[in-house]
Formats: sequence, C-alpha cells, structure tokens
Amino acid sequence: MRKLVLGALVAMFISGSLAAQSYVGSLEYNKKKQDAILIDLPYPPEAAQNAITQRFEKLGYKPKEEKGILNRDKGILVYRSAFMNEISNGSLDYLIKVEKKSRKEKDECVLYITVQKDGAPVTNMDADIADRLKSFLNNLVPDVEAANLEIQIKDQEDVVLKAEKKLSGLKEDHETLEKKLTDNENSQAETQKDIENQKMRLGELKGKRRN
Repeated sequence: MRKLVLGALVAMFISGSLAAQSYVGSLEYNKKKQDAILIDLPYPPEAAQNAITQRFEKLGYKPKEEKGILNRDKGILVYRSAFMNEISNGSLDYLIKVEKKSRKEKDECVLYITVQKDGAPVTNMDADIADRLKSFLNNLVPDVEAANLEIQIKDQEDVVLKAEKKLSGLKEDHETLEKKLTDNENSQAETQKDIENQKMRLGELKGKRRN
C-alpha cells in the first residue's frame, strides 16, 4: 500500500514537472517573428503576469505595455535595458507576453519571453541565453503558483465582503421591519382605544333618544 502511495506521488511530481517545462518557440513583435522561450502553465494569465512583473519590479524595472485596439502587439510587456544577472551579464531588452491557452482553457496560459539588443530582434538566439531563459521560466513556476494563490485569496475576500454586506443589509432591513411592526402594534392599540371611546360616545348619544 505504501509503495502504491509513493508511486502515485512520484507520478504526480513527474507529470507536474513535465507539464511546466519551457521550450523553444517564437514571438512576433513589430511584424517580425523572432525566437522565444515559452512555457505552458496550468494557471490563469493574470497569475503568470503578476509573477513575472513582480520579479522585474524587485530589480526596479517597470514595463512599457503595448496597447491599442488595432495594435497587433497589444499586451506585450517591454523592459528596456534591463540587467538580469541570471540571464545575461549585460543589459538586454526583454519582451514578455502572456495569453490564455485557448478559449476553452481560460484558466491555463502560455508565457512567452524573448530578448533584444538595442531594439534589434533576435532571429538566432544564443544557446546560452536560451538555456538561461528556459531555467528562468522553469524556476518561475512556484512564483506563478504563489501569485495564483494570492488571486484566489483576494477573490475569496471579495466573496466574504459581499456576503458580509448582504448580511448587514438584511439586518438593517430586519431592524426596519421590527420598527414598522412595533409602530404598527402601537398604532393598533391606539386605534382600538379610539374605537372604544367612539363606541362609548355613540352609546351616550343613542341614550339621549326620546322614545
């Protein structure tokens, strides 16, 4: 039994590792296709983008994001003249793109990363740079997982906050209804007294009739 459990855990670890291994692909930017390193991730695009931008932010870099409805490069993050010691000893331009894997697989994404030198596209990426980029993306997976957890926590906090607001509203409605009920009961009692007084007055008037 212990062997079966151990075997299952090993299989899960191996399958998880294989599912998150980077590979060589391409990325089009400024109408030019160039070599890139890609990794398929079982997490939504927001988690992957948060993780990689936080990695650059820790080094003091902020991206320029390509925008515009008609911009074919929309969504690509560009870091100009960034020093990433784990990738290169010199400064490079880093182009990053995150997109959902498909329309059906909205909670999975593909992360692209490539480099340029002084704005010039790389058509034949240096093997050493490519290997370092692969390692960079492979090592980024735990960060993506952590970023996804933070997103889930934030979403759950929003759910809790929404439920708390609903409960607060229901309590206010309850208090309003209780006040209305109390006011209604008081009004009924006053009306009942008035009816009794009016009946007494009516009886007095009827008693004055001449037979």
